[in-house]
Amino acid sequence: MTVYKRIFREIVMSRRCEITGKAVLYGNNVSHANNKSSRRFLPNLQNVSFLSESLNGMVKLRVTASAIRCIEAGGGIDSFLLNTSSSKLGKKATALKKIVSKKQKV
Repeated sequence: MTVYKRIFREIVMSRRCEITGKAVLYGNNVSHANNKSSRRFLPNLQNVSFLSESLNGMVKLRVTASAIRCIEAGGGIDSFLLNTSSSKLGKKATALKKIVSKKQKV
C-alpha cells in the first residue's frame, strides 16, 4: 500500500472542501410575510482528479468550483500546494503537500 493511500484511508467524508476548507453555512429563508425558516447553504463540491507530476499519477480530491479555478490558475496541483501556506489548507491537502514536497526534493 502506498503512502498516499495509507494516509487518506482514515479521513472521513464530509461536506467540506479539501483545499479551501469551505463548509456548510446556515441561514434563514425569509418570506414576504417575514416568516423565517431555517436552511443550509451547501458548497459547490465536485469530485475531481488532478494530474500530479511529482507523484506520477492522478490525485482524487473533493473540492469546490472556486478551488478548481485557484488550482488551475496556480499552475496545477503540485505548484499550488507548494506555494500555499499549510495554515490555509485542509488536513488532506496538508498531508498531500508533505508528500509532494518530499518527492520534489528527491
